[in-house]
Amino acid sequence: MPWQRADAVTAYLTAAEAAARLGVTRQTLYAYVSRGLIEAHPTEDPRVRAYAAEAVARLAETRHRGRRPREVARAALDWGLPVLETAVTLIRDGRLFYRGADAVALAGTATLEEVAARLWDLPLDAAFGPDAPEGAPRGGDLIGAFAAATADDPTAPWQTDPARLAAGCGALVRLLGACVTGGAPSAAPLHRQCAAAWGLDAAGAQAVRRALVLCADHELNASGFTARCVASAGASLRAAVIGGLAALSGTRHGGATARVEALWDALDAADPAASLRRQLAGRDGLPGFGHPLYPAGDPRAAALLAPLVADDPRLRAVVAAAEELTGARPALDVALVALRRHLGLPRGSAFGLFALGRSAGWIAQGLEQRQGGLIRPRAVYVGLEP
Repeated sequence: MPWQRADAVTAYLTAAEAAARLGVTRQTLYAYVSRGLIEAHPTEDPRVRAYAAEAVARLAETRHRGRRPREVARAALDWGLPVLETAVTLIRDGRLFYRGADAVALAGTATLEEVAARLWDLPLDAAFGPDAPEGAPRGGDLIGAFAAATADDPTAPWQTDPARLAAGCGALVRLLGACVTGGAPSAAPLHRQCAAAWGLDAAGAQAVRRALVLCADHELNASGFTARCVASAGASLRAAVIGGLAALSGTRHGGATARVEALWDALDAADPAASLRRQLAGRDGLPGFGHPLYPAGDPRAAALLAPLVADDPRLRAVVAAAEELTGARPALDVALVALRRHLGLPRGSAFGLFALGRSAGWIAQGLEQRQGGLIRPRAVYVGLEP
């Protein structure tokens, strides 16, 4: 039965009651919360959340209206209702979790290899053994270099040897790391490989490690969903990573780092606020600022930017001016570009770090999707009738 908080006249429901009224599981209810579709209110018990009965009713009505095909499509494909169940990554209350562990906390000490093994639910030693993977990166764009350096067999869906599959997953990430740095494949920790290739000191290596961990996965973003679709068709995990790379390259995804770089290039060193004001004219916002899943700010960006802002007055001024002008906080793209510039990395390294870190998530999404069926949604036809 609905109950009332002592400080309000609004009726509240428990999680079980709210889920029952919506006709969903509690996991799906929590996914609604993470997407901002309904708010979870604190109670006297810090482990328990309550849900306003009126808000539950409105969401239930929206879901009912959404049964019409066009509204279903819009609700599912545009930051809307959850469409898949996952045990890999959770976004809730402005926080990011990898299989239940806070991603920002993991970034404090964990390596990308450790986080990848966690996301894949595989032993670390099995996925990342002491041997360097076979294959060598060649010139060209990142997708082409990775495709040329890798093979399908170790991660093909017909691979029945668990040990070979696990090692194949780790080899994919290590080979992508070699493609990003331009070095030879190695069994060394990936952040150290990056540091060696880019001439970084110990502090720089740790900054790269944090960035890789915070990029590892982000639920059903465009590249993660693409990787799942590829895997659902019965393709190899290598193919899923190639699909993820292709999606990540788009300007609305990881390719936004190039837009942030262009924004930074156009700043007036003496008056960055005036430069940002000119660039904002006629736009809805600035590239890299604001994230629909994090109204209070992207925790990944906050974790990466905190030490940089403390040491760089100009960066601090740019971020403050952008926040004042747009009312939005920096997202991961801004943080990666700021890190690249702070460390003096080669142009394009922000995207490279994003891709290398996220490859762990693409493989995790692909492994999980193999337990399900083919992803084949239907479209709402709005063209000329036959």
